[in-house]
Amino acid sequence: MKENGSIESIRKYPSPNPHVELEEIVYWSDGLRVKGLLAKPIEEGSYEGLLYLRGGLQSVGMVRPARIAQFASHGFVVFAPYYRGNRGGEGRDEFGGDDRLDALYGIEVLKNLANVDSVHLFGFSRGGLMALWTAILSKDVRSAVTWSGVSDLAALYHERVDLRRTLKRLIGGSPNKYPEIYAERSPVYEVDRIQAPVLIIHGTEDQNVSIEQSYKLERALKEAGKPYETWYMAGLAHHFPPHLNRETVQSICKWMIDKGKDNKK
Repeated sequence: MKENGSIESIRKYPSPNPHVELEEIVYWSDGLRVKGLLAKPIEEGSYEGLLYLRGGLQSVGMVRPARIAQFASHGFVVFAPYYRGNRGGEGRDEFGGDDRLDALYGIEVLKNLANVDSVHLFGFSRGGLMALWTAILSKDVRSAVTWSGVSDLAALYHERVDLRRTLKRLIGGSPNKYPEIYAERSPVYEVDRIQAPVLIIHGTEDQNVSIEQSYKLERALKEAGKPYETWYMAGLAHHFPPHLNRETVQSICKWMIDKGKDNKK
């Protein structure tokens, strides 16, 4: 079996930003070839590493080149796994099952390609769940951001009637039938293992992922004595308006860089 995080192939990918270079990476994760997109500033320099963890499932919420280029333009080398089973990658996307390893070994991809010793994590929606799990499973994390993020999969099942069939298909049944599986995939119950500071961002009117998910995560982090911050946005939904989105990304990047400096002290 190939070493986890080792690179199988690299190919150039069209970039929407003249200051950012994109490459599509095929890497190894638990015996599977998985794909992801790497964005790095063209200008030579010393940059932080950022693992960008997408939301959605399969083709919904797929990594957008413009989005990761946006983060790269703020001074990061960014790697965004597609997760297994997507865009020709091997395996099956599981929504917080063994696909968690694709995020975990994405850190090794950044270490191999960006010459960093630790990374920041950013996750949106389902990606928030992936970011939290990566922070739980890895010590090589400087900070973790979850934006409109899932922390409890059983709660998501109850919140989203339209997702119930999909979650049943992926897991085998409802939380009533398999409560232990839903709990095993819910990072909120394991936050005592997180060592990095966590930033929680959520709009109060989010209909896709209830803000209650973030409130529950906040309570768990507080009870575990973990460092965290919350940016709760009154009146905002799952997706922020473009100008607020840009401002929030800029603020996130500054927060991560500041936390990186703190961790180096």
